[in-house]
Amino acid sequence: MTKLTHLDESGRARMVDVGGKPVTERSAVAGGQVRMARATFDLVASGSVPKGDVIAVAELAGVMAAKRTGELIPLCHPLGLDVITVEAQPDNLLPGIQIVATARLAGRTGVEMEVLTAVSVACLTVYDMVKAVDTMAVIENIRLLQKRGGNRGDWHREEASREATDGIPRTIEAENRAGGAAGSAGAGDRAEYRSGGGMDEGGSRGR
Repeated sequence: MTKLTHLDESGRARMVDVGGKPVTERSAVAGGQVRMARATFDLVASGSVPKGDVIAVAELAGVMAAKRTGELIPLCHPLGLDVITVEAQPDNLLPGIQIVATARLAGRTGVEMEVLTAVSVACLTVYDMVKAVDTMAVIENIRLLQKRGGNRGDWHREEASREATDGIPRTIEAENRAGGAAGSAGAGDRAEYRSGGGMDEGGSRGR
């Protein structure tokens, strides 16, 4: 059985010392979804939810959460992300919202927890915004889709096997849904944070 790195010889919790590790390029992708009633989905897709634009707010919430992962998860290292992108897409077949988060940095530890946190908070935000009209909405299937870099090398689920032109891994599932989702925004409208550039929408970069 593999030794748990977050425990010392006495069984006490500790933050793993990564000071001796080399700085390498690391990235990760996570996904999740919020399933809801058809009538609720129609409200979200048409931008008619009383609380506002569910897609935009969820994406921004995911970005903000990823940047604070070290404060939310005990023993998780605070990381300076190079980029974090959160994509929320209406899925007519679910019906509901599919969420994919992607992060990348050059560092000594991975960004898996950052993308999982981003997806989790984005899903919670969707639920919060629709719960007044659909208390039966369900958050489900939050999972890591892909990771790259580190001592254990690359890993991906079957659904995660394609990389975008900017070098950030995407999922075939997310790209297919983005192409056919009714009422969804284009790829350039995704919420994104890049280090040194701030957070923006519409593809532009703050300086």
